[in-house]
Amino acid sequence: MFKYQFRWDTVWGSFDFLMGGLQMTLVISAITLVLAMLGGLIIALLDMSRFRLLRWIGISIGEVVRNTPILVQLLWVYYVLPIVFGVRIEALVALIIGLALYQASFISEVYRSGIQSVPKGHREAAQVLGLTPFQSFNRIVLPQAIRMTLPPLASNFVQLIKFSSLGAVISVSEITRRGMELSATNFRPLETFTFIAVVYFFICWPLAMAIRFWERRLQAR
Repeated sequence: MFKYQFRWDTVWGSFDFLMGGLQMTLVISAITLVLAMLGGLIIALLDMSRFRLLRWIGISIGEVVRNTPILVQLLWVYYVLPIVFGVRIEALVALIIGLALYQASFISEVYRSGIQSVPKGHREAAQVLGLTPFQSFNRIVLPQAIRMTLPPLASNFVQLIKFSSLGAVISVSEITRRGMELSATNFRPLETFTFIAVVYFFICWPLAMAIRFWERRLQAR
């Protein structure tokens, strides 16, 4: 029979400590999303380049990153890059770099599908109007592609919030790491990590529901 005596007061007594970790989690996720969106666009443009070398570079980056575990990539950035370049990398910086690169490889596919879904006639019309290729991409193609890729990009933000918990492995003081530190002192992992799981759920679930509603609205249009 389950006779465990719950002590939720150990969690409430450290509520501010855990919420400080949650704030770090959200900041990491927001910064990483911005970097991943920029990196994803660069990789997508490389993938679609008319130059074989650039196309090969973009495809190679995407395939390598998408087909290796994100945890291994984070450990590689944190432990290997300092050896290769001879510079010290803070755990927080390593986490942001690793997550941004990982998400950028997936976001690049979202961008690429969005760009390729823009009707070819729109590009031809831009050429008829005398727009340069850059102007055509910037004014005609990119705005339409972004509109179609916004829901998948929002989904990536939800994933980033969850992936940020991997920072606990390299001692980044986000909410999961703080939960590990707290449970090591109060010896109450059940209450601590249950509370953290509930916090993640009440952040990610409303976002996921909003994204689904958003996608239905776009489809209806």
